[in-house]
Amino acid sequence: MAGTTHAVWTRKDLVGIADLTREEIEMVLDAAPQFGAVSQRASGIKKVPLLQGRLVVLWFHEPSTRTRSSFELAAKRLSADTLAVASSTSSSVKGETLHDTLANIEAMRADITVIRHSCAGAPHLLAGSHRSHIINAGDGRHEHPTQALLDCYTMRESVRRRTGDPDATLDGVKVAIVGDVEHSRVARSDIHALLKLGAKVTVCGPSTLVPRELERYGVGVTHRLKEALEDADVVYSLRIQLERQAKALFPSLREYIKLFRIDAESLRHAPDHAIVMHPGPINRDLELSTEVADGPRSVILQQVTNGVAVRMAVMHLLANSGGAAR
Repeated sequence: MAGTTHAVWTRKDLVGIADLTREEIEMVLDAAPQFGAVSQRASGIKKVPLLQGRLVVLWFHEPSTRTRSSFELAAKRLSADTLAVASSTSSSVKGETLHDTLANIEAMRADITVIRHSCAGAPHLLAGSHRSHIINAGDGRHEHPTQALLDCYTMRESVRRRTGDPDATLDGVKVAIVGDVEHSRVARSDIHALLKLGAKVTVCGPSTLVPRELERYGVGVTHRLKEALEDADVVYSLRIQLERQAKALFPSLREYIKLFRIDAESLRHAPDHAIVMHPGPINRDLELSTEVADGPRSVILQQVTNGVAVRMAVMHLLANSGGAAR
């Protein structure tokens, strides 16, 4: 299953978007449709034997529904074996280091290790000194690279459907990211990817949740929702992290809803073709109204579907990169 690009993937690991080139990002996006077709088979087996005999370890130190399930399903559709390691039942609770835990996992001949950790940089720490291919499934507030890849893939597919151009890119596409940008690893990875792909990004939210320094990187910053949504091709709503509201980062939930919620009224300021995205889980009727989340502009469930295809593409590229894990 070769991609449409002639470039060759050489990276052993995927630990962040910041280090990737535009060409590498597009390699993943170009490979994804073939893997999406596997999941969409109307009859027959929804599997390909590309990772048959390989072991994918799902090592999650934080709660996850979509990401963990998506990686597990992606691995199984590539015919890989999977092993789930939860932090609550691993030897880390006894003081074992990440390095020692992974060394023991790799002694069982793990080929790919998917890790989510609350500490920023944990996947990077492991990638440089271990044999298995490391995939960052989210590290603290730092990055969430596969979420950014599936988001960009979803956006690009939307642009191609709307324009009728099968080769359309994200160059010049306007993306409004609304909500808690400060604490969002999704926003951080999405911004890295979108800028590399030529999109124009604007972030919007309360001043306490939007880093003003983003302007130095060519990102528009506003605290007025109407301004952010005007001319936006994509409206990306971020989850309000209620666990941080104890710090009073904005006056009240009522105030946030009034000024920043994406709902039918606020969407009137966006073009008719604008799509609505969210990384999940959604705080319904807080950052995003139920009407919009379940409405015709929403591609949230398509993001979930695309996540499996994109993660299949990532694992396939890493496993065939020629680096380690053999």
